[in-house]
Amino acid sequence: MKINVFEIFRSIQGESSFQGYPCIFIRLAGCPLDCSWCDTPHVRNASGRPMEIDDIVSNLGFLGGSIVEVTGGEPLAQDNSIELLKRLSDKGYTVLLETSGAFPLDKVPSNVHIIMDVKGPSSGMEKTLRKENFSILREKDEVKFPVATRDDFEYALSIVREFDGKFKKLMSPVSPGMEPSILAKWLLEEGPPTMKLQLQLHKILDMP
Repeated sequence: MKINVFEIFRSIQGESSFQGYPCIFIRLAGCPLDCSWCDTPHVRNASGRPMEIDDIVSNLGFLGGSIVEVTGGEPLAQDNSIELLKRLSDKGYTVLLETSGAFPLDKVPSNVHIIMDVKGPSSGMEKTLRKENFSILREKDEVKFPVATRDDFEYALSIVREFDGKFKKLMSPVSPGMEPSILAKWLLEEGPPTMKLQLQLHKILDMP
């Protein structure tokens, strides 16, 4: 069984509650979304390299580490991504899935840590969100709100009010675009106490 891969590399996890840990990234090719501030536009229309899932999983050990993130692009745009997630979990890795929320999450293995990016109005893609995905998220899962404008911030607050759950809630300034100190001020004044401000550590470190 094959899947189209853009790249596989090891770096420092720059986002989520796993921020700061060494992590292996499997970046899958392609994404049907077209976010205005996408930071991987070169991946969106890439066809990638077809790779056997067996080969991917068996060779990850050479990179070292126990945390693997499957990202993109949009990984769930490829049907075989579910099999990849299962195989990684069966191998004993702590598996993270970064997804836009535009695809159903019901088939994602239960032990995978879901990181769902909710796209605000400035992205132009807010209508792609499948709101039924919120009912699937568990306490270990995370919802991340990239914020580039005041409208994005208010949209994030409305989503939290509508779908407040035990899942972790993160807010991150889009870079470039949103000054982190401004977003921090908004959060202090108006944000829910369960929302965590997060900067993209990999960009601060100038790492992939």
